[in-house]
This record gives sequence, structure tokens and C-alpha cells, in this order.
Amino acid sequence: MAMNKALVRLLQLLLLLLPPSLRDYLWAAPSDHGVGQKLQVYHPIIMSAGISCPVLEARLTDAYTPSLPRCGELKGKGWFPLWNSKQDLVDHDYVSCFEEQMSLVFDPVTNDYRNQPGVETRVPDFGSTYGFSYKDDSCPFCCNVKLRNELEALGYRDGDTLFGVPYDIRHAPPRPGQPSEVYSDYFAHVKDLVQNASAKNGNKPVIFVGHSFGGKLILDFVNSTPLPWRKQFIKHLVLLSPTPPTGFMEALKNLASGPSCIHFDAAPHLALRTMWWSFASSLLSLPSPTVFAHEPLIITKQRNYSAYDYPDFLAALGFSMKGMLPFTKWVFPTNMSVEAPMVPTTYLSGFGIQTINQVVFWDGNFDVYPENVYGNGDGVVNWNSVLVFTNELKRQHCLKNVLFKFIKIPNVTHGEIAIQDNSLKIIMAEILEANS
Repeated sequence: MAMNKALVRLLQLLLLLLPPSLRDYLWAAPSDHGVGQKLQVYHPIIMSAGISCPVLEARLTDAYTPSLPRCGELKGKGWFPLWNSKQDLVDHDYVSCFEEQMSLVFDPVTNDYRNQPGVETRVPDFGSTYGFSYKDDSCPFCCNVKLRNELEALGYRDGDTLFGVPYDIRHAPPRPGQPSEVYSDYFAHVKDLVQNASAKNGNKPVIFVGHSFGGKLILDFVNSTPLPWRKQFIKHLVLLSPTPPTGFMEALKNLASGPSCIHFDAAPHLALRTMWWSFASSLLSLPSPTVFAHEPLIITKQRNYSAYDYPDFLAALGFSMKGMLPFTKWVFPTNMSVEAPMVPTTYLSGFGIQTINQVVFWDGNFDVYPENVYGNGDGVVNWNSVLVFTNELKRQHCLKNVLFKFIKIPNVTHGEIAIQDNSLKIIMAEILEANS
């Protein structure tokens, strides 16, 4: 009993060494978070969420030729939500129209992706954390909603001290030899938002918080800016299970079997596979040879496919390569390229969850769902890829004496890292520490 009292006293003394806002948050009971708590110092926070979270609106012009009459019923009627509610798409028998109007076309003249003729799109609510939402009622706290609620309970306000940077999920950031007009414009808008948010809050630098694909985009944005600008305007990056450039197996399985992040009961993953192939983002985050080497990733009785065999695998899959030849060196890199952000960074990831390591199409039929072989990870991203990526980030940061913290959270999934109480409390503590 005396030892327990001494331990509690020691913990109380250690808490006194922490910044006040972090100390108060950690010491409070979960039900007390936000009750009477206000941060003494607000650094503006800019949030980004996973690939299933942004909303996309569309407008159909006279140049649009629908494949089905009902797909043209909204022509000339202004903007409408194209990707916002799964149930609306099903109720209005619009899933096949959704697939057609979401699909991109690769233009070999501009070497870039564009919408289908006559389809215009936009991402609404840029600048707001409310620009992210889950597309049905199955997960009300997904898309950083619970994290946003926690921050608002502490006094953060959307559009004042709290901001969001929703994006077009179909496109990919620019790479050498592969431009992206959409993302060049997007990054310019993010940069303006950072500067305006800072100016609105006493010229304080911002804290970025990004989950999954949103974390990847934050890293890509930061690395696209000059280092002096980063040091002036960015205080800290908080990355929640970002999808790493070292790749992960689910990205490859999505090419084979359709997107896990966009699906309907009325339209299984396979039904949306061709649409997914048209997205530039579908070719991001394939398992890197640097991490996965010659390990069989796709297994059939005729042959196996490793990270060195993507051209062969995509040909066997029936993936259309028309107009894609200038893109292949970027799609199938043989060397891993990791660029550290060189600003203080906290990287949080779950592990200890069954995660796809290999998929088996034993008969070579890619029009059926495969059997999965599992390993360690967060349920989406493979743990070996996370370790290689974080080790390289840490190495580069250490060379320049820039803070890099890697927090491993056992038994928390990729999708629930900002939802589960235990991991959410850890995330909030890191955000508040960065805020002090």
C-alpha cells in the first residue's frame, strides 16, 4: 500500500513537469475532457482524413453523353453530390452512373488525368474540417469526427483555429515526369490556407494532423514547400497511420479486386474495379521492392508475382495500359524514395492486427475474390513497411537534429486509431504537447 501511494505521488510530480494543457488533459477523467478546459495557447490545427472521407460534387454539361438515359437526368441542373451518400446512390439507382462520372481519362497530350467529357467536379468545403464525412451511418466517428469533437471541446473552432483540407480522392500528387494540375492547384490552396490560418492566429505556425491517405498528402505537401517556409509556418506534423511510400499489400489487392474504400452492398468491390483503375491514386503505395523484395505477393498455380513483377501482373489482370507508358517508371519504382519533412514530427501507428501479406488466386481467375494470407500490421498497412519508412524518416531527422517521435500502439486498427479511447487519448496528448 505504501509503495502504491509513493508511485502515485511520483506520477503526480512527473505530471507537474509537463506543459499545463497536456498535464490537465492527461490528469482528467475521459468524461471530463473539455469540461472547463481551454488551451492557454492556440496553434491553428489543419486536419486531413482518409481516402474514403472527402466529398465530391459534379456538374454535367451539354458535352456529357450518358451511357444510360438516367445518368443524364441531372445534365444542366447545376452542382449535385456525386460522392457523399452511399444510400442516396442506391436509392436513386445511380451506382452505375456514379461509376461512369467518377472515372478519369488519361490524356497523353497533357500527360495528365482529366474528367470524362462533359463532367465537371469540385471538392466542397475546403478549409473546413466538416468537409470530411463517412458515406453511410455505419461509422459516425470515422473521418476524424471524434478527434474533431475532442478538439472543439477544448475550445478549437472550425474556420477560426481549426481547419480542414479535403481533396479529390481520384488524383495523385505530382511526381517526376508526371504532372498533376489538380494537385498543383490543391497544394497552392493548402499553402494559402496555412498562411491565412497563421495570420489569423497571431502568426503562430500551424499543426498538421493527418490520417491515412490524408497523412500521406500532408507529407507530400510539406515536402513540396521550401524549407525556410516550412520552418516559419509549420510547428508540428502529427501523422496517424499515414499510407507510406514504402507501400502496402491492400493497395495491390485493390487493383486486383476493386477498392475497399469505395463499396456498396448493391455494388461489390469487383464491380467498381474498372473505375478504380482509372484513378491516378490507385497506383500509389504499391508494395516497394525495397521492403517486399522478391517475396510472392500475388500467388497463382501458374506463377507468382512479386514487387518486381507489376507490369506482368497488371497485364495478366487485364489492366489497360493505353496511354500509360510515360507513367510506368513512376508506377513501378525499383528504388524506394523517402523524403523526410524536416519539421518536428510525431508518427503514430497501430500494430498487432491481422494484415494482408499475400493474396492467393490459385486458379489465376482475378474475377473472384482471393484467399488472404495474413501477417502483422494495423489491418491495412503492413508493419514491415511502417518500420522501414519510420526508420528512414528518423535517420534523416536525426542527421539535422529535428524531432521525430514514433509511437507504436498495440492492437489498434488503421481505421480506429482516432476513435478508440486509448489511442485517441494518446493522439490528443501529442497534439497538446505540440501546442505548448
